[in-house]
Amino acid sequence: MQISTCTTKPIDGQVPGTSGLRKKVEVFSQPGYLETYVQAIFDAIDPAGKTLVMGGDGRYFNRTAMSTILRMAAANGVARVIIGQNGLLSTPAASHLIRKRAADGGLILSASHNPGGPKGDFGLKYNVANGGPAPEAVTDAIVACAKQITRYQIADMAAPSLDRIGETTLGDMEVEVVDPVSDYADLMETLFDFDAIRDLIAGGFTLCFDAMHAVTGPYATAILEHRLGAKQGSVVNAEPSETFGGGHPDPNPVWAKPLFDLMHSSDAPDFGAASDGDGDRNMIVGRAAYVTPSDSLAILAANAQLAPGYAQGLKGIARSMPTSAAADRVAEALGIEIFRTPTGWKFFGNLLDAGRVTICGEESAGTGSDHVREKDGLWAVLLWLNILAARKEPVADILRAHWAKYGRDYYSRHDFEAIESEKAQALMDRLIAALPNLPGQSAAGLSVKSAENFAYTDPIDGSESVGQGIILTFTTNARAMLRLSGTGTEGATLRVYLEQYAAPDQRHDTDAQTALEHVIKATMSLARVEHFTGRSAPDVIS
Repeated sequence: MQISTCTTKPIDGQVPGTSGLRKKVEVFSQPGYLETYVQAIFDAIDPAGKTLVMGGDGRYFNRTAMSTILRMAAANGVARVIIGQNGLLSTPAASHLIRKRAADGGLILSASHNPGGPKGDFGLKYNVANGGPAPEAVTDAIVACAKQITRYQIADMAAPSLDRIGETTLGDMEVEVVDPVSDYADLMETLFDFDAIRDLIAGGFTLCFDAMHAVTGPYATAILEHRLGAKQGSVVNAEPSETFGGGHPDPNPVWAKPLFDLMHSSDAPDFGAASDGDGDRNMIVGRAAYVTPSDSLAILAANAQLAPGYAQGLKGIARSMPTSAAADRVAEALGIEIFRTPTGWKFFGNLLDAGRVTICGEESAGTGSDHVREKDGLWAVLLWLNILAARKEPVADILRAHWAKYGRDYYSRHDFEAIESEKAQALMDRLIAALPNLPGQSAAGLSVKSAENFAYTDPIDGSESVGQGIILTFTTNARAMLRLSGTGTEGATLRVYLEQYAAPDQRHDTDAQTALEHVIKATMSLARVEHFTGRSAPDVIS
């Protein structure tokens, strides 16, 4: 095998965020850009003799990038690459495959819920041997290598086709192309009562799953239609597309509006769900009943014992800091631990590996459990179906019963997108400087009880993460959280998370934005959002 050693140099901006490195396709496809970053990963992990899993969400540039990565893996001494047919693997399926095959790690090519196509986004992240996203120690090592890189290595031969299942070689490296769906579907069947769900569907229960032209189409079709008996066509937009059908594969009421509108129409099926580009996020909707991700986490945790895989109960629950406190109340009622972590699934990994938690969730439509080390959209859908089959109640009734027992956390996220990075950072810097003086201040009729810049100490390894977002707690059982997102590809996105708790004996049927009105006004005023961003309203409300 002939190997070329190509000269390169550090490239500004090759610093992974909470979900790897994400940039525009136009950036990633520049000569040497992908190669330089991949070599930095290989330099950091010393891949010689190792087995890696690789797959992606099928977005534009995936196949080209995979061919390059395979040639570089061979040149860097990787022993074997296990890859999904046609380059497809949902993120949770990749996590499961890493764990099942005892691989040393994996490369996942996805920008998750970001749009695709030649003008869209592309992403690459490295997962470690437990199947989860690389922890900060590993990403720090990748960044360090990227800052001093001088060359990359690549094999001078074509990469093999990914169209057919089977084994081949690239130089001395073995390449194994596998069915991307079957192993994952088999795992789901061990966790949930498929017989009960089949009986539910056979009894006339109807559903609609919107795959959003993303990677979960084949998974949802195989599981929901073929294994569980949902009628053909229950999975819509099921064919993965390099452009996600020209849409935005983010499962929320804004981008999955056709499904949302269907579920609020007179022709609504009993249950609706959607997943995102790489299959790790989800949206749950009943007839005229949207379930916020925070409520979904709490309800899944409160009812998980109804599924065979969780019949022994939960060890603990973990949620990201911006996620509502609804899950906290479930953990207290169950007498189990609750952990509050920074945003980013990698922070759940140590807790899961140590057996301290069973279920985790983020407000950004991500929930999962200890079956893999990633959030998992279809897992959440199947657990909901298992709960519906066991309780024999519609989604709306389950929501109302949950609020009657635990109270309701009215919750919303307001996103201010593509802000000039300097202005967004100035807003955060000014707010951080003001934190000591905020308690006792009032705005829009609310008084600030406490203000903090969230920091986290990992209870397993003692590592510390500081500056993870601002939390403003008001005296009226209300909170606001503000942070800059690490998942965009241009400018900065300011995420403002808003929460108002209503106790079990209070009203639970108020419109969320109405219930949050005072929290919104107080937060906009205290953070001076319009002053710094020029925006009086968010770009997206979810």
